[in-house]
Amino acid sequence: MRKKLIPIMLGFFILAAFIGLQSQQNAEDAKFSKTVDTYLDAYWKFYPTAATLAGYYKYNDRLEDFVESNIEKYLESMDKFNAELVNKIVKDKLSPEIQIDLDFLRDALDLDMLRLEKIVPQQLNPIYYNEIILESIRGLLVKEFAAMDARLKFATERAKALPGFIKQAKLELKTPPKEYTEAAIKQFPAILDFYKTEVPKLIEKGGADAKAKFQAEWAKLIPALEDYQRFLQADLLAKSTGNFRLGEAHQRMLQLTTGGTLMLKEIGDRALTETKNLRREMFIICVPYYKIMDPKFDIENPPANLSQDQLWNNVILHVLNKVKNAQPTKEEWFNTIKAAADDVKAFIEKTKLLEMPQEALAIEPMPALDRDSTLAKLVTPNPYEPAGSYTVRVNPYPESLPADQTQAFMDEYTNYLLPIWTIQRVYPGTFFPAAFTRKNATLIRRLYPNPALIRGWPLYAQDMFIYAGYNSYDLRQRLSELKLKLRALIDFQLDVNVHEGSYTKEQAIRLMTTTGFQTPAEAERKWNTIVLNPAQVSYPYIGYQEILDMEKDYKNLQKDAFSQKEFLQKLVSFGPLPLRILKTKIAQ
Repeated sequence: MRKKLIPIMLGFFILAAFIGLQSQQNAEDAKFSKTVDTYLDAYWKFYPTAATLAGYYKYNDRLEDFVESNIEKYLESMDKFNAELVNKIVKDKLSPEIQIDLDFLRDALDLDMLRLEKIVPQQLNPIYYNEIILESIRGLLVKEFAAMDARLKFATERAKALPGFIKQAKLELKTPPKEYTEAAIKQFPAILDFYKTEVPKLIEKGGADAKAKFQAEWAKLIPALEDYQRFLQADLLAKSTGNFRLGEAHQRMLQLTTGGTLMLKEIGDRALTETKNLRREMFIICVPYYKIMDPKFDIENPPANLSQDQLWNNVILHVLNKVKNAQPTKEEWFNTIKAAADDVKAFIEKTKLLEMPQEALAIEPMPALDRDSTLAKLVTPNPYEPAGSYTVRVNPYPESLPADQTQAFMDEYTNYLLPIWTIQRVYPGTFFPAAFTRKNATLIRRLYPNPALIRGWPLYAQDMFIYAGYNSYDLRQRLSELKLKLRALIDFQLDVNVHEGSYTKEQAIRLMTTTGFQTPAEAERKWNTIVLNPAQVSYPYIGYQEILDMEKDYKNLQKDAFSQKEFLQKLVSFGPLPLRILKTKIAQ
């Protein structure tokens, strides 16, 4: 009996210890959850427009207030939350997944403080104010989260507050970069048109009393908006002498948003090496085409004074210029992309190349209000929604360009490049990783999804389509795919060297057009993106390089059983994690 009793008692004590540990973890998890709720409520109270867009409706009747005293008070509260996370939450007592959320929250706090203290959009970015002016009302009227009369009640309060907010914006904006002010001026006619034309249509379903109260404030708001437009053009532009380069804040922003394991210098070194490798492969593909395209010189015996880079440039550019005539017209732009997405979807279904999400994806023209230098944007369910729809909005960009610029733009987006661009940006694009990572995402992870994972995933996946025979192994398609990959690593190099260094516009345009074979129209568009949206163009290449490293780890783990399809699916199965944490999970 005693021999049997000892193992039973030992098991009891192990179980008791485990239950005790679980109880501690549950108590600490509950404490952390309460802290998160308190933090988010304070965050949304400070950013009420963003709260509405996120699906947190407690502060729908409020507007942002960026006076210095309010910012200082908010920063003090964030310091307290930060201290509480460090001193009052015992990380080791949290359950493993909640420990990850703790890391998420710390990074989110640091990023918010970095923006307010170092990047200071409230002083230097009129685009920031444009977004609040637009979304404070649009976010209430467009999203059907409550009856129209209830939403109109909130909109009335915000419309009442907007003239004061505009007055405050005029005082707070100091010396923004000229590029920011010019972009804000370009945006504002569409914002004004929304208020004058679209808002009266959107409120039609409201009751007479609710409409009347809103219209009374709306009538006062329109002159304030018109005055702000004059301010941007006549006053702010003249004092827009600020520097758009973020400096050290740029690198810190990338660290906090990606949670990567690779140093930027290492990624930069890889980009330089890969630039040469991609250009060499593009040259090899172009050689047989060049020989039958009325070449400028005998490729077997090129002029002795040509360097290797010059030879590659001449041959590749010659071939690209010959095949650029295969392109859609500006009227065909949107439908060509939509048709390409259908073809890609059919190819995935036929080859079983990737696992497909259960969710459907709508592809729509981008509303005029959202059109800037971005050609495609994925709209996901808001973070507080358990489920919802996914839409990719494609910018009908060529429609707004003069005839000469339209041709220059379409020379970049040929019928060989658009299908690969569609794979990158539309379908599967960021839709696949966003949909799959959301399935195992806590609220914190839905609020702060890792952009490098979401945007690096399609850059990794695009090779799979070429190797699987997409478009029948057409080498012109492969040439375009390599050009797009080359664009991604040049984007990364430029983003870092522009914001952390002193790259001029001329140097950037030269790198894009000469080394990357982009048209001047595309290079100009990308320059604007880099200036106005720091860090955004770095995410695909950072994510891609981290994914390649994770692929090596997973291959070592799986050996002969390795499957790219399984690897990509595993990559998104843990949710939109920081890359350092994801790397650990992949290697287990």
